Amino acid sequence: MNILVTGGCGYVGSVLVPRLINAGHNVRVVDTEWFGNYLNPSPSLEFIKKPFAEIKASELKNIDTVIHLANIANDPSVDLMPTFSWETNVLHTTQLLELCKNSPSIKKFIYASSGSVYGVKIEPSVTEDLSLVPISTYNKTKMSAERVCLSYSNYFDIYCVRPATVCGLSPRMRFDVVVNMFVLQAFLNKKITVLGGDQIRPNIHIDDMASVYLHLTSSVGIPTGTYNAGFENISVLDIAKNVSRVINAEIELKDSNDPRSYRQDSNKLLATGFKPSKSVIDAITEIAKALQDKQVTDNEKWHTVSWMKKMKIGEVF
Repeated sequence: MNILVTGGCGYVGSVLVPRLINAGHNVRVVDTEWFGNYLNPSPSLEFIKKPFAEIKASELKNIDTVIHLANIANDPSVDLMPTFSWETNVLHTTQLLELCKNSPSIKKFIYASSGSVYGVKIEPSVTEDLSLVPISTYNKTKMSAERVCLSYSNYFDIYCVRPATVCGLSPRMRFDVVVNMFVLQAFLNKKITVLGGDQIRPNIHIDDMASVYLHLTSSVGIPTGTYNAGFENISVLDIAKNVSRVINAEIELKDSNDPRSYRQDSNKLLATGFKPSKSVIDAITEIAKALQDKQVTDNEKWHTVSWMKKMKIGEVF
């Protein structure tokens, strides 16, 4: 199968792309490489360094599946450049869908949305049928892009994946997501700073996140629609406690003005035959060992917003 992956050099893409290649697929990656390119060359891998908004119709020739990961990700990044974020996450996604619509070889379009589109929910089981009440600009761009994607379901199978917070090791590491951040704090400072703590967050190991995209790529007969992808609903404080059991560290509690608290029910995805294989504890253990063995170190690039500010990425637009 020939697969186009936008944002293939990102946190999830850097784990997903090698697995697609190992599964026998040919992969074309389109990425700005703002945070570098950590993918190993392969005869089955083609790089195109540019924004996905500049994809040409000729670059979709013979593509069977598009996995659209590229976006301005997370609330703080979007807040740096909200107008450009709306253009990228919604307008340019629409333009990409228009190109795909006119490419007869494309049979699937898989969109990386966000579990945060639900907003603050009190329901113990947050399924795909619940209303979306996004509370940030980032969440709103994701909800809007989902609706645009689903409007193209007459042309190809559309899968809008709503990932939980992803955790775990990647060649393009991130230390600005909660599990990874807490492990780094414990390792460097022997202290974990928890803002609030009662907020419930769904989580997914990065290997399982890649597996979700592989599953949707290779499976036949999965209905078009939205799919939650999160398998562990854990409070922020309990995440810190789990980290402190692996790396002995003090937990410092501080007040938070972040009200986001939500759970995910991913039974719809599980019903398609998907089975997760890793846990938050696995991610904590793997990151801790990689830090201790110096296989991964703290790096400015692993902190999205500070790197974007340093590179003046937001000012370009």
